[in-house]
Amino acid sequence: MYNILVLIPMDEEKKKLLEEKSKGCKIVYSNENEVTKEEVQNANIVIGSPKVDMVKGSPNLKWMQLNTAGADQYIKEGILSEEVILTNSTGAYGLAVSEHMLAMLLELLKKLHIYRDNQNKRLWKSEGRVRSIRGSKVLIVGLGDIGCNFGEMIKALGGYTIGVKRRESAKPSYIDELYLNDKLDELLPQADIVALCLPSTKDTQKLFDAQRIEKMKTGSILLNMGRGTSVDTDALCDAVESGHLYGAGLDVVDPEPLPSDHRIWGLENVVITPHISGWYNLAETYERIFGISLDNLERFLKDEELFNVIDFNTGYVK
Repeated sequence: MYNILVLIPMDEEKKKLLEEKSKGCKIVYSNENEVTKEEVQNANIVIGSPKVDMVKGSPNLKWMQLNTAGADQYIKEGILSEEVILTNSTGAYGLAVSEHMLAMLLELLKKLHIYRDNQNKRLWKSEGRVRSIRGSKVLIVGLGDIGCNFGEMIKALGGYTIGVKRRESAKPSYIDELYLNDKLDELLPQADIVALCLPSTKDTQKLFDAQRIEKMKTGSILLNMGRGTSVDTDALCDAVESGHLYGAGLDVVDPEPLPSDHRIWGLENVVITPHISGWYNLAETYERIFGISLDNLERFLKDEELFNVIDFNTGYVK
């Protein structure tokens, strides 16, 4: 019926569930590092995220289910034909990434990064006053799965939440104020914390450049868990070094991997992790990815509408 290529991890139990949903199909199990271009090009269905050069121009591909939320590299002109359905794993990463973001925020607010440095120096010393989430104004830019999860956590801890998104929708109960993107510059001077939860699209490239960072409140904190390309890294460094921003928590940067000689490594109030807040590091994330993939496979084989279909023009889920 269909040739299915599976690139996400599968134990025997998961394989059994997948094979029950796809009787009559041929399934090839591999991974993103070992799969061959021939296997990718022969597939009608791909579950996972193969390298772009392997999938480019595939003559047989009907549908690809990404194990990531970001789809930017696959929607570039000339990669996939217009007939290919592309779906992502929106809904799988909200818990893991928002918790990571919250951990980074608390680390900065409570100076835990400085105390860790002091611990490594065997230095017993108070670093003085700290700050609280309670009563802070938190501007969340991008209210998808990750942004909404983060907003719920901040609201539960007593923060005042302001959401910014690209399309109109009903205001969630955990968001105190909701605006569209055109209000971003007006809101930045009010926010103690700005949390970016954005995909990589043509509209988000360098969204936070030097001019926009300058509009942020003096002493505020920038968090970025979406894509590194939404922030001008040099401009961010300048703002932290000058004291305009207190600091930043980053799971994504531009460029990635971050060169060992980049000056941002040496900034005391910048906390960096190497794009690991999602992936499979939290078991629940993998279970959610598998669930989305299995549901969509069943829907595809029944010729039903799929979840999380990507709009090639915007890079967002339709």
